[in-house]
Amino acid sequence: MEASEIPRATAAAMSTASALGLTADDAVVLQNSNKLTLRLLPCDVLARVAPAAHQVAQFEIELAQRLAETESPVAALEPRVEPRVHERDGFVVTLWTYYEPVPPQEFSPADYAHALGRLHAGMRKLDVPAPHFTDRVEEARQLVASRDHTPELADADRELLANTLRSLRRAIVERGGAEQLLHGEPHPGNVLTTKNGLLFIDLETCCRGPVEFDLAHAPEEVGDHYPGADQGLLRDCRILMLAMITAWRWDRGDQFPDGRRLGTEWLGQVRAALDRRGLGAHG
Repeated sequence: MEASEIPRATAAAMSTASALGLTADDAVVLQNSNKLTLRLLPCDVLARVAPAAHQVAQFEIELAQRLAETESPVAALEPRVEPRVHERDGFVVTLWTYYEPVPPQEFSPADYAHALGRLHAGMRKLDVPAPHFTDRVEEARQLVASRDHTPELADADRELLANTLRSLRRAIVERGGAEQLLHGEPHPGNVLTTKNGLLFIDLETCCRGPVEFDLAHAPEEVGDHYPGADQGLLRDCRILMLAMITAWRWDRGDQFPDGRRLGTEWLGQVRAALDRRGLGAHG
């Protein structure tokens, strides 16, 4: 979220909480990415705020409720108010339970793998519409193909990313492995370390695909502890995921902190990973 929008977004969250009978005299910014995450005090509620035009908050709330019913490791909605999306001043606000964090080092890669496995087990019980992971790959491919949207991306790098996205998407689909509902981006930034264990947040990225696509977003050691993971498929998914997030960093509208430096660094990692797999820049 643009820095200039943060005061209005914060005010929208605080006034929403107050209107619901929660005391919100202060707000602490916990994270600012595509949405703003705040801790409201003294009511101790976690508020997530996004522009009204760019959100799928209702889907996320419904999914969180259904996953909670399966005892999946997901963050809970704020129990003191009705679980719904609140609109105010051009923003949508959702209210969640705030969890006091515990040190991440208390959790091992095996703990991470176990929590993700529990999440996947819960998701297999649900029948909800969700895009296929290839739809997200296609979004990245279109970004790379558009010089208007990625004007600073050099021609050789554009070709590298386009070929990688195309060839690995095809290779993963042609494996014909089992697919299911996935988190979509279960990286450490979307995992809370709490006294209740590891809890996943940001469910709006849900898609369908092989569990290895989710595992590709987790630290590499996690894949070693996930039962039944296809390590060859996981390696391909990791390269595909790296190409996707690299493409997003070159979007001229990207607001990720230090995004352009990361985009350059990750291009090097994509090349190195392709070389290790013997794929080369052209797949």
